[in-house]
Amino acid sequence: MEYRRFDNMIIARIDKGEEILSVITKIIEKENIKLGSVSAVGAINYLKAGLFEPKEKNYLVNVFEKDMEIVSFIGNITAMNGKPYIHVHIAAADSVGKTVGGHLSAAVVSLTAEMIINIYNGEVGRAFDGDIGLNLLKF
Repeated sequence: MEYRRFDNMIIARIDKGEEILSVITKIIEKENIKLGSVSAVGAINYLKAGLFEPKEKNYLVNVFEKDMEIVSFIGNITAMNGKPYIHVHIAAADSVGKTVGGHLSAAVVSLTAEMIINIYNGEVGRAFDGDIGLNLLKF
């Protein structure tokens, strides 16, 4: 991974074999980012994503191990209990255009990925909501 900061924006290159959420976490910690948004494009060969099942209050996760292009990658950066909290949704397409996605748990870069982090002044936290079963924004 290599990145540059330009005022309130970071442009990053994520390299082959790197796990995207781990890279984002490293940048957030190094740059002391408390609030932001993130987007990316690139190629992956491992994806772990799913959706939150409200009745059971847990994530149903699917794993895909094949070459795919990221066609959508959008999320936010907040904090929970003093640590970075990254919430990203992803869609990725295979060689015939079949697209899968959901709430991102992990993604490994197969060739390269390009990421933009927009940094905002301020701080928004997270708190667990037992009725819903998720960590909600806390203002």
